[in-house]
Amino acid sequence: MFVYGTLRRGEVNHPWLAGACFEGEGQLPGALLHDLGPFPMAVEGNGLIHGEVYGLSARGLADLDRLEGHPRLYRRRRLPLADGRLVWVYLGRPRQVRHAPLLAAGRWLPGGLSRPGRSPRVEPPPAGDC
Repeated sequence: MFVYGTLRRGEVNHPWLAGACFEGEGQLPGALLHDLGPFPMAVEGNGLIHGEVYGLSARGLADLDRLEGHPRLYRRRRLPLADGRLVWVYLGRPRQVRHAPLLAAGRWLPGGLSRPGRSPRVEPPPAGDC
């Protein structure tokens, strides 16, 4: 799973990845990142997004689908990273970001770009084994 926002280390929803194996950082080509305030949203486009990669169990993936509102809010897609690894990633639709600022550097800042506070925490499921 490629994560680029509130699921990254140190962010509010990172506990949802408890039990997932950290597999390093990565870059996702062919996508643009927008700041929606409490969280970012990636959409297909001519850009590069920076994030982290985690190995998940099927149960972990199902839990993240629930958190990310798949397939209603985000669509989960399997895409290649710049280094060739195939990962799952959650993408929004262009209409969802039409009024949201583009993060041209492809990085979402800790705590978000356009808000003073942190995202509300959503309680994760119980931790599993890595």
